[in-house]
Order: sequence, then C-alpha cells, then structure tokens
Amino acid sequence: MTRSTKLAAWVLLLAAAAAAAPHLDTTWTPQRPEFEALADRIDASANPAMGRGTHDVLKAELAQPDLDPLARAQLTCDFANEQLRLGQIDAAIETLDAAIAALDARAEIAAAVPELYRVRALAHLRRAEIDNCVRLHNRECCIFPLRGGGEHTVAEPARLARADYLEYLRRISARERGADSITATWLLNITCMALAEYPDGVPAAQRIPPAAFESRADIGRFVDVAEQLGVDSFDRAGGVIVDDFDGDGRMDIVSSTCDPRGPLKAYRNTGDGRFEDVAAKWRLDDQLGGLNIVATDYDNDGRLDILVLRGGWLLDEGRMRLSLLHNDADGRFSDVTREAGLVNEHALAPTQTGVWADFDNDGWLDLYVGHESRKEFKDDHTSYPSQLFRNNRDGTFEDVTARAGVANDRYAKAVAAGDYDGDGDMDLYVSNVGKNRLYRNDTDRDGGELRFTDVAPELHTTGPNMRSFACWFFDYDNDADLDLWVGDFDASVADVALGYGRPSDPALGPRLYRNDGQGAFTDVARSLGLDRAWLPMGANFGDFDNDGWLDIYLGTGNPSFEALTPNVALRNDGGLRFQDITQSAGLGHLQKGHGISFVDIDDDGDQDVYHQLGGFFPDDPFRNALFVNPGHGQRFLKVELVGVRSNRMAVGARLAVRIATPAGPRTLHRAVGCVSSFGGSPRRQELGLADATAIESLEVWWPASGERRTYRGIALDSNVRITEGSDAVESLARPPIRAFPTGK
Repeated sequence: MTRSTKLAAWVLLLAAAAAAAPHLDTTWTPQRPEFEALADRIDASANPAMGRGTHDVLKAELAQPDLDPLARAQLTCDFANEQLRLGQIDAAIETLDAAIAALDARAEIAAAVPELYRVRALAHLRRAEIDNCVRLHNRECCIFPLRGGGEHTVAEPARLARADYLEYLRRISARERGADSITATWLLNITCMALAEYPDGVPAAQRIPPAAFESRADIGRFVDVAEQLGVDSFDRAGGVIVDDFDGDGRMDIVSSTCDPRGPLKAYRNTGDGRFEDVAAKWRLDDQLGGLNIVATDYDNDGRLDILVLRGGWLLDEGRMRLSLLHNDADGRFSDVTREAGLVNEHALAPTQTGVWADFDNDGWLDLYVGHESRKEFKDDHTSYPSQLFRNNRDGTFEDVTARAGVANDRYAKAVAAGDYDGDGDMDLYVSNVGKNRLYRNDTDRDGGELRFTDVAPELHTTGPNMRSFACWFFDYDNDADLDLWVGDFDASVADVALGYGRPSDPALGPRLYRNDGQGAFTDVARSLGLDRAWLPMGANFGDFDNDGWLDIYLGTGNPSFEALTPNVALRNDGGLRFQDITQSAGLGHLQKGHGISFVDIDDDGDQDVYHQLGGFFPDDPFRNALFVNPGHGQRFLKVELVGVRSNRMAVGARLAVRIATPAGPRTLHRAVGCVSSFGGSPRRQELGLADATAIESLEVWWPASGERRTYRGIALDSNVRITEGSDAVESLARPPIRAFPTGK
C-alpha cells in the first residue's frame, strides 16, 4: 500500500471512520505540563491528522530527482494537501503553481494534471476563507446559501478558485466524472456564491438550482450574536456545555478544542447581557485538548463537574487520559481524575464519548466511556475496550466493565443512556464504526452486580452498520416511549451534494428507531423525510419554535477542507415528518459543526443554539456561534429537578406535562439526562408549550425511589424547581435579560 493510499484510507476512517459525598482532596496541582508533553509527542508523530511526520516524508520523496513524472504529480497533490493541513496555504499554492507549469504541457502525464487543478482550487478557496470568513468575520459569514455579509470582500482568491474548478471540470473526461467531480461542482457553486455570481455565474451544466436549497417551512431567522457577546471562541473541533456552573441561575458556557495545546474556554453569564471570560479564574485554562466535554454532578454536592474526553480519531497517538474536573466550593475546578480511580491500564485510550447515568439506581451517577478500538478492522490492531466505572459513593469509581459485559471493543463514536423498555433502569446504546450495540440493563434492583445484554441484533438497532456517529434517546412523537436517533457518517461530500435536487441513497442517512411501547423498534427515518446524506458530526435536539415537538440540529462535515456542507436544521412537524428549515432559519453554517447546545440562554422563554465550530486539522479553527431565537409567541415551562434518593441531577427521571389548548388537552413527555452524545444542553428541562391556555398537571417519576408525584397549579411561562419527596413547587422566577442582543 502506498503512503498516499494509506492516507486516503485513514481519512476515510476519520471521515466515517442526596447527601454530598466526602469528596477527594482537591489541592490544586497544575496539569498543563502533562498535556503540553502530549502535544509535543503528537506534533512529532506521523499521525495523519495532527502530526507533521507525513509532511516531512513527502517533502523528502519529492526531492528525489529521478521520480516518474506521473508519480511526481500525485506526490505533489499529496504534499500540497499536507501543506494545507498544516496551514501553509501560500506554500501549497506555490508548490502547485510550479508543478502545473512544469507538467501541464506534457501529454504523457495529462491524466495527472486535472487533479493538480482541483487541489489548487481548494488551496485558493482556503485562502478565500481565511481572508474573508476569519479575518473579516461577521455574523453572516459562511451562512449557506451565501449572501449579504457572507459574500467575499477580498474577492481575488475566490476568483482564482473558480477558474481552477472550471479548468479541472473541463479537463476531466466523461469516464473520470465521479465523486471528485461532483465535489468540485458543489464547491464551484459555493465559490460563485462568495463572489455574488450565483446562480447565473455558474455554467448551466454545473449549476445547482436555488430551489434545491429552499426550506420546507419558515419559523423565522436565527441570528449569530457570539462575537457581539465575546463568546465566539476561535478553536478547532470540540465540545460544549451550557449550564449554570456557579449556582446563580444563569446559563454559563464552557467549550473545548481537540487542539492538544488548546485550553478549555469558560464564559460566565453576568445576567445583564454580558459574559465574563472566567477560564483562568475557574482554572479551566490549565486543561488542554478535549474533543468533547460532558457535564455531571458525580459527587451529589449540587455543583456541576466536567468530564474532558481526549484522543478521538488520533488512533494510537490518542492514548491519553480523560480529565474529571471537580467543581470546588470556591468556584474553581480541580483535576481529580487519578484520585477518583479513572486512570488505569485500559483508560489510556482514544475517545471522544462518555455518558453519566445511575445504572444501578443507588442514587449516584456511574460513567461509561466509549473507546476507539480497531480490533475488528485488523487482527494486529490494538484493542481499546470501552469502560464502565461504577460510582463508589465516596468520590471514587470501580472499573466493572468485564463483569457488566459492556466492553464493546469496537470503534465507539457515541454513547447514550435511556430507559427504552420502561423497566426503571437506564439502558445503554453504543454507536460504532461497524455494528452498533444496545445494551439492555439486566441489573437486579436489589443492588446486585451491574449486568447488561446486547439486544441490538434482535431489536434490529445495529445500523447504520458502517460508520455511525452522534446518538441519543428522545421521545420525538410524544407517546411516553423513548425513541432512538443514530447519525450516519458513511457519506461523502459528493453524497451530500447529490442530495440537493434529487433523492439521496437512503442507506447513507441516519436512523430514527421508533419505540412501539413494547420494547421493539422500527426505523422510520425514511417515512419522516430523514433519508438524506447529511454527514453529521456534532448534533443535538431541542425545540426551535416552542411547539412542544423536539427538533434536530446537525453539525456537519468531516476533516477534509473540501467538506463545506451546511449544518442542518430539521423541524419536527407534529411527530409526522421532519421539515428542513435550514435556509429560512439561517442555521446552515458551512464550517465544521461539533458540540451543539439548545438552551434558553437569555431567559426569554425560547431556546437559542450555541454551536462549537471548527475543524479537526491544525489549520481549520473557526469562531463559535450563538444563534438567538427570533421568538414565536408560544408559551413555555422550565423545570429543574433535584434528586434526594435518586441522583442529585435527576438523570433518569421522567416528566409528563398535561396542557390545555384551544384544540383540546395534550401531554408532553421528557426524560432527564437523555442528551446528545455530542452536545451540551442544560440539566434544566425547557419545554415549549405551544398555544397552551393552562398547565393542567405536571407528573414527575423518580428513578431510584420509583415515586410518582403530580403537581397542579403551575402557571404558564414558569421557571420552577421540584425536589424529590416534596409536594412543594419552588418558583425560580427570573426576568429575561433585556440587554441581551437579538440582532433584530
């Protein structure tokens, strides 16, 4: 296998591929040196995503004077792509200029020349992105279809890209027209949008008609105000948590980046329309790297802690530990990972996914971490079994993976927990590269050993069977049973492009497994209009328009610079279908989409969207976005549950809200702790109540005690807190943040 073939294979895998516990000593010790050493190791490696070793090898090979001209042309394309990956854009253009000038006139290697034009077009497009979307950033940058502020002020790089894409498409023969030519056509259309020359400036043969991008419904346009508020972190791919970290009732923001040298970012909501950068104050800037972060209260002290997950997609270079960050009483965080027992011989493994749930219903949150094992791909590949850590209720954990039967030992990209069969305990879904697993929780309710059984084959929930990504349990049809979403990552940019204007291959779309209430599932993605290739990475669910039906937002892309595909907003139309509202809502950001949080960050009653953006490669960071909801005049209810016998965060609790409406009574169902594997929505339940005229009742079911309690007399548009075992409904009345920018 040639080096370029190995690179291509890797990129395919990459793109596809109660009372508080007596917690541990949290004396602070700086962690930065440890992570900086890891970063040095990765930089020096030949890792095809973050190392520079491949760049150096290709450079040396190109220096050989007796290379076959065809081999030199292919090596030049590979080397220029490496230069782009490392941020050497101008050098890449110079490399390609020289190669084209030397080789273009030689008929015997003409077959290699078109590829050189395609790579140079991409280099010019990268220069166009940097000069405009990064350096001259505004709220309309990269919102697809490009218009207004999304059009390029510095136009020359895009003009050069357009010329090269046209030349590439002119030179390739009919038999060569495949995925690369489809991708080039897609990027040609985007380039012409950037030049304000779409659609007429695109030759008819390559033009994608504007009608292909039109939304199926219009709920109003969301506006990005992240830069205005100073929360537009400029980072590579990462995760996000939006929740109340300091206990003042306002939603704060913490985000991460896969950059091994990039610290966590933290912004405190001051409650007056501003955010304060508190990363240093909270000591979170001491934590470097982290493709994903997850919120928890592992010690039941009422303060949100943070789990940082590292090494995802980095193969063996991803052998690095996670971080459990304890939220101390002084408002700062301490790394207690080793003291908690979360570092052992199996825990140094590449991962980006973990889920907290009380699997044994003892009132304490346990942790499952999905590792990226490559054992199934080739016998000599390293095995990285996933891990289940049982909470010892004293601030430490025990690895019970083997006894519980949940090692998985597949390339896990997402994990989710939810009680799909309604038997009172949390089950576990693992989304893999390869077949997925649904682990039914068979643990005895009397506190016995944790035991699980993989029932995915018999329940037909193993798919997508090639490459899956973000997953979650949610009740999309409001029938009180948890359904299951599994994103598909097996598509290409060409597959996404083909989906505009004509049907996609349904095999390349996500799965939405509808729960029939008897513990069986049926994939209804196609019947609900979800059989499209979207290439989702980070993704989440919430309620865009406060109608009480859970919608979906997909952050799309893959590590390639060619993967400029719009993030996708899907509105749930009464549980009967999902409507693509991407264009009308202004949510079709072209930059790589990762952590997503649905949250009412300005306390005005509707959910806004915070989106962590940026790619995986060293030269692909971007600014995070905060999309403010335009509002829809609908009613709402916010509920914070506090467990006593159940875990403090109430993970596993269920809500049923019965409302009166002009059309008659209606019941909404929610499950606490059922969250996206690559998103960060708050523990507070935020329910849109549509046109409700009254809240007739709120029923809460608690997982550890099994208690069901019904509350009445709750006003519309309330923010309340309910504690397990209490009849009281505590009002958390808080006015909207009037100074918060709306962008209107």
